[in-house]
Amino acid sequence: MTGFDGYMPARREFFAREVTDVAPELLGCVLQHSDGAGTVGIRITEVEAYAGERDPGAHSYRGRTERNKTMFGEPGHVYCYFTYGLHHAVNLVAGTAGQPYGCLIRAGEVIRGAELARKRREAKPRKNPLLDHELARGPACIAQSFDVDLGNDGDDLFGSGWEVLLPSGELSLPHLTGPRVGVSGPGGDGTAFPWRFWLPEEPSVSAYKPASRPGRVRSGAAR
Repeated sequence: MTGFDGYMPARREFFAREVTDVAPELLGCVLQHSDGAGTVGIRITEVEAYAGERDPGAHSYRGRTERNKTMFGEPGHVYCYFTYGLHHAVNLVAGTAGQPYGCLIRAGEVIRGAELARKRREAKPRKNPLLDHELARGPACIAQSFDVDLGNDGDDLFGSGWEVLLPSGELSLPHLTGPRVGVSGPGGDGTAFPWRFWLPEEPSVSAYKPASRPGRVRSGAAR
């Protein structure tokens, strides 16, 4: 299923590390999902790290719940959740079992299955067709392009139709860092938690937005 020159399949050990090391090294990697309709692959251009019990910006900060239990499991799994009553988002579990750590995939460039991704993203009538760089621009767009929902929570990245491909050369690409999108309170402090990572000059990277209500903590990983 790989089919890309210059890439090699990831191993679970890639995710079994400190989340703030894993997150920036996901930039430039390819995340693919296949189902009965076909395969969609994105080259990751933006990601955020969340570190559970030591990260007030993470919904798993206060411990394990039925909703976030996947984050406490084996690294290299998909943590999919429904957020704000609006859309789904895809996290990749990192660290070791028992650590609720994960990387929120915020944006990417669709490099395989663009027609399928567009069909899914434009399922509802739109005034104007989407530009190519908008197909996976933002967490909700990624989930829609992959056609994943809560039924994919817990999927194994090394099975279940998923694949992660790493560049064969340098893992850590030149990138920028800053505060995470929509996170308020201590976790939104970009100096203490500069845990949003993105590739410069990439049109697929989402626009930064601070938390809409400063008095309320909002996070990128589900409770």
